[in-house]
Amino acid sequence: MSSLSKFFTAQDMTVGTPWKKIVSFAIPLLIGNIAQQLYNTADSVIVGKYVGDSALAAVGGCGPTLNLLIVLFVGIATGAGIMVSQYFGAKQKEDLSHSVGTCLTLTLIASLIMMVVGTVVAAPMLRLLQTPPEAYDMCVDYMRIYFLGIAGMGFYNIASGILRGLGDSLSALKYLIIATVLNVGLDIFFVAKLNMAVAGVAIATVIAQFISAVLCLRKLLSMRDVMHLRREHFGLNKRYAIQLIKLGLPSGLSQAVMSCSALVVQSLTNSFGVVFMACNTTVMRIDGFVMMPNFSFGNAMTTYTGQNVGAGDIDRVRQGAKVGTSLAVGTAAVLVALILVFCPTLMGFFTDTPQLIEMSTKMMRIVAPGYIAFAITQCMGGVMRGAGDTATPMWLSFFTTIVIRVPLAYLLAYLTRSEANPKGDPASIFISLLISWLVGALIHAIAYKKGKWRNKVQSIQTVAE
Repeated sequence: MSSLSKFFTAQDMTVGTPWKKIVSFAIPLLIGNIAQQLYNTADSVIVGKYVGDSALAAVGGCGPTLNLLIVLFVGIATGAGIMVSQYFGAKQKEDLSHSVGTCLTLTLIASLIMMVVGTVVAAPMLRLLQTPPEAYDMCVDYMRIYFLGIAGMGFYNIASGILRGLGDSLSALKYLIIATVLNVGLDIFFVAKLNMAVAGVAIATVIAQFISAVLCLRKLLSMRDVMHLRREHFGLNKRYAIQLIKLGLPSGLSQAVMSCSALVVQSLTNSFGVVFMACNTTVMRIDGFVMMPNFSFGNAMTTYTGQNVGAGDIDRVRQGAKVGTSLAVGTAAVLVALILVFCPTLMGFFTDTPQLIEMSTKMMRIVAPGYIAFAITQCMGGVMRGAGDTATPMWLSFFTTIVIRVPLAYLLAYLTRSEANPKGDPASIFISLLISWLVGALIHAIAYKKGKWRNKVQSIQTVAE
């Protein structure tokens, strides 16, 4: 096997220097996450420049609703990554094949459900959120097209999650870059050339996600040295389905709660008007990029932990947790410094409106320090999830979201009402987010130190019983 091709195969993270294994896995994962973020960013930049601020607001305004409606995929993907990494670490190929086949079958079922549900509830949910009239029709178009093509997004995320569980973060990256380039090209063609506005970027995203899904699935089917997928592996095997649900359900519920809270906050955001909606969209697009190292290290820690738990090496898990968190915090600190300096320039990529650039810069600088804290949250949560303790991160997320973030946003908005801002200070949205991140980092660190996750390690042998 050539020195290049070996990186496009499953990687054993139970041997070798921990920090080298984590970094070599996280870097392509980071690049892939950045490429993934380019999907939505390209949509925002192109509609903002070619259509206007209302279209920019529409694309961003769909985000919380979309996130709520895809929680089934979040649960399947999380459970798949943990289950696959543990079976791979334990070198149990037949169990690995059954778990992968079950994951893909559940993804098909979830795709069909979400295609129907999403297209039906899109308009009512947007009305419930008090979406401004100038953005409403475009939001409806975007969401309906997105959900009609939801299978591409679902299969890509689950298949790439399986590849990462096997330690192969490079193959998913390769396919995603191809799809991202295609997505940007189609965005420009549909919007700038065919004047299809928001509907055009939705169609481009669906096509690109479908292609990336096909490429990932083809890769999985070709990995015969790791597993040999046959027809019988694609049935809904009760044992593996229950295990998948047990591991993935807490993450799915956590995502559902966070998405519901985001919808509640989105309603408050919408009340500040279309200009602030556009501001929120631009900030969240930059946020998506800055969050990528945190998510990458968090996912790397989940895979690293899962494989080493499967191999029964808990001491190696602790070593990896320490170095992984240090790397994540250092990376986040560098990015925060860059944001504070170059924020106005970054915002200028999305809009030419001076008022919007100034407002977005202010909000971005408020929330920026929170990314350092979120690095701790992701790594500590990643270790707990990889060890099989998906419930603790779920409850901690519930606390920071339901108890802190949402009530605080409305309280601050209420307390800052004035003649100039009858709905309150829009900065309340981002101040509450910053505080929730700081609290989240603290309680995740405490949960990790207490070591409860070590008592809940779900080895393959235990699950089999």
